[in-house]
Amino acid sequence: MSNCKVIAIANQKGGVGKTTTTVNLGIGLANEGKRVLLVDCDPQSDLTTCLGFPDADNLPVSISTMMERVIRDEDIQLDDGILYHAEGVDLMPSNIELSAMEMTLVNAMSREFTLRTYINEVKKNYDYVIIDCMPSLGMITVNAMAAADSVIIPVQAHYLPAKGMTQLIKTITKVRKQINPKLQVDGILLTLVDGRTNLAKATADTLRQSYGNALKIYKSEIPLAIKAAEISAAGKSIYAYDKSSKVAKAYADFSKEVLTDGEKQRHKSEFTHSR
Repeated sequence: MSNCKVIAIANQKGGVGKTTTTVNLGIGLANEGKRVLLVDCDPQSDLTTCLGFPDADNLPVSISTMMERVIRDEDIQLDDGILYHAEGVDLMPSNIELSAMEMTLVNAMSREFTLRTYINEVKKNYDYVIIDCMPSLGMITVNAMAAADSVIIPVQAHYLPAKGMTQLIKTITKVRKQINPKLQVDGILLTLVDGRTNLAKATADTLRQSYGNALKIYKSEIPLAIKAAEISAAGKSIYAYDKSSKVAKAYADFSKEVLTDGEKQRHKSEFTHSR
């Protein structure tokens, strides 16, 4: 039994810091000694670019290649197409071909499980697989949720995402009922928090009131900072770019929270299995 945990980072609203969170959580976990694979599941390939591979469309192998192989029932070589980043994480990149995959999946057999079939193969080599989802609730995102053990939802602190959140939670609930009964929501991460504004505080409070009983809201909050925006062009994490910044500290704390939760869940499931 693999002890790997698969996490989808999802929110159908764009601009909430999904990719930045994927990069800095992944490298944060690698800094804690974990083996981590990041999977780019967005045809915009922001994650791939963020990790220093700007020419994604010319990469010979991407996540859509692997999904194509699953659909054709071809063999999967575990390290095929995986790129290595200097800060200790691996990456399965994405490119524009993934937009066509959305259409291909409509007619594929077991279409919700295509990505899961691939991830179940590669996760043997990792402690964590983190999937950066595209900002939509289409077939690719459903595939990511079918492959994941849990979802982390980054939410912009200065915008009350009530409607969007309701839709996202509905989709997660539907995936849990119909496709992946073990899917959990690990928590909501507040991003782009401008500590100086009352609005950010009010949003955080409202979120805690609306969802705090049903969902965990991480203690770590990611502050709004120009630095966080700059790193996407630098091809490295916030730790390598500016390790003494508030953002770096916040992401390091967040990574530790995720790690602690993961260990708790692992012990719990081991305990359940051993009974």
